[in-house]
Amino acid sequence: MTRKNRKNMTNNKKLKKKTRPRMTMPACGLCGKKKKPREQIDCCHNWICNDENDYVLFSFARNSCARNHRRFTLCGYHRTEGHRGAWQTCKKCRADFEHELEMYVWYGTNEYNFEKLATPPKFQRTHCAGCEKIIRLPDGGYTSLKDIYACEECMESGFDIHAAAGVDPIKKV
Repeated sequence: MTRKNRKNMTNNKKLKKKTRPRMTMPACGLCGKKKKPREQIDCCHNWICNDENDYVLFSFARNSCARNHRRFTLCGYHRTEGHRGAWQTCKKCRADFEHELEMYVWYGTNEYNFEKLATPPKFQRTHCAGCEKIIRLPDGGYTSLKDIYACEECMESGFDIHAAAGVDPIKKV
């Protein structure tokens, strides 16, 4: 083999290395990060950070893309509950949230969704039974019993949610 032929073979190897297609994983569809491990999720087959193992139990942190999508969207709820068909038109999902329609709307329209609910239903705002202040259910900061809701301030100032709900807190046997 001549020196020229060896040089041409070396150049061809370099070309092959440069033209070899690289397999790149898409960025997370929610946060846009590319450095965290990612996976294609079962419910909607979108790419998302595979970071649920990083969640600290009872921290209530919202820093896990996978957990947020699974726990706080209709898409994730639909899959977890084993419902069939599309979550956007699922009658079971809608019925499951009938008592708290505000939560159904939030689950379908929040920032943890890849696709948002196109026509969210209108709902009545939830009011505190003690002071009538509007309570935003997705934000927390309330206590509920049956269909009675009380804000933190009223509960801390002694509001009796049991009496408001018509429930005896100490049932005699």
